[in-house]
Amino acid sequence: MTVGIFIATFMSAIEGTIVTTAMPTIVGSLHGIEIMNWVFSIYLLTNAMITPIYGKLADKIGRKPIFIVGILLFVLGSALCGLSNEMLTLIISRGIQGVGAGAIMPVSLTIIADLYDIEKRAKVLGLTSAAWGIASVFGPLAGGLIVDTVGWHWIFIINVPIGLGLIALLQYFYIEEKKIRQAKKMDIFGSLFLMLTLVSLLLGFQLLGDEGISLAVIALFAISIVSLILFIRTERRAEDPVINLQLFNNPTFASVNVVAALISGFLMGLDVYIPMWMQGVLGKPAGLGGLVLAPMSLVWMYGSFLSGQLLSKYSAKRIIVIGLLIILLGGGTLVALPQQSPFWLFFIITGVLGVGFGLAVTTTTVEAQASVPKEEIGVATSFNTLSRTIGQTVMVSLFGIILNIANAQQLTRAGIRDQDIMNRLINPQTALQIEVGLRTELRKVLFDSLHWIYVAGLLLIIFALIFSFMVGKQSKRVKLNGQE
Repeated sequence: MTVGIFIATFMSAIEGTIVTTAMPTIVGSLHGIEIMNWVFSIYLLTNAMITPIYGKLADKIGRKPIFIVGILLFVLGSALCGLSNEMLTLIISRGIQGVGAGAIMPVSLTIIADLYDIEKRAKVLGLTSAAWGIASVFGPLAGGLIVDTVGWHWIFIINVPIGLGLIALLQYFYIEEKKIRQAKKMDIFGSLFLMLTLVSLLLGFQLLGDEGISLAVIALFAISIVSLILFIRTERRAEDPVINLQLFNNPTFASVNVVAALISGFLMGLDVYIPMWMQGVLGKPAGLGGLVLAPMSLVWMYGSFLSGQLLSKYSAKRIIVIGLLIILLGGGTLVALPQQSPFWLFFIITGVLGVGFGLAVTTTTVEAQASVPKEEIGVATSFNTLSRTIGQTVMVSLFGIILNIANAQQLTRAGIRDQDIMNRLINPQTALQIEVGLRTELRKVLFDSLHWIYVAGLLLIIFALIFSFMVGKQSKRVKLNGQE
């Protein structure tokens, strides 16, 4: 069964790296550069809005049927993506794919919680982290090879046989105890208000990063606030709420999810802007710009294994704090680096960061599961996954705003009116067309702007450290529904 979870995680993880590699070819084929961002955004939005619903259904109906339904939807979306002949069709198909992917990560983590005790669970989570690490290296290579040989459609179609084989594997090997069906009604209105809250919030931050403050952004944030209020009111009255609000009376559960969101926000600063640093400031090719992140993904696995060993000896709070201090060290080094830092040094920094992420992220997941009653593990796991998604989506938008403001201010001071020139700088092919003296000045502008992004990233980790001290030494310290 662990092999099946590993395959499912890898299939979900590699999707992002392959699509990123193939996107220039897809845009050239379907002629939709003005809406290409939606190929990624719609996947994240549908994934995030459905994740908590899957968690509740996994607790209510069972892990196996929900996992299989999620994989089937992912396979269907993949097939439709592969058959797409225009950009709008591809975007709709990616939305379906995201609805399926919303089940894969939280339900697989819930199954791991069912199968393994806390110490072994962290080690198995290390294996799933390895799937992400392998995908980060293998994905771009596989994507380039598939696009260059059989065509971009096959980066999606290849998921179909893998997904169907995975379903057969689950059907045959995963034996789950049958859930006793409860007579309580599903919280339909609560689910709808929750999905509306998430979609309007994340879409609002997406548009905020793209176009700044606008009437549409304000309207979306207003909708998210109103729908959140309605969601809370509905959950308080629901017979079987989609998310038990009493979970948030548990300081450990609340704090580990805040920490997970803050760490994930900082992670986006690395994933998005380290390659930009390599290409725009150091002038490295795109392939090398992405490769510098590989040590972080691969060493993450070691940090996860290490957390499993430490959990048998120390409290979750101590391990999370150690992980955050390592991340703080790596992030502080990025802030302190001079502009002409050697390329090899970034491999060491991302490797150090990988250890910290492995320790902190894995422990927050394990502790989120351990801090709630067994019948709430599915909801707790899906909410932990959702917290990380929200952290990533919000911070990638805010980091984009910080970069744009810093660039604009410095270009104005330098008397440079061509705002598009920074786009040409970060593309290694067009950067060489910029006059040498101007290119040197622009690289200084970009370096200074990136500096502010990592200062903001350090603040996130400092806040995460503050919240980590709210993590209890023991799980389930607060009674939920009268039970420990």
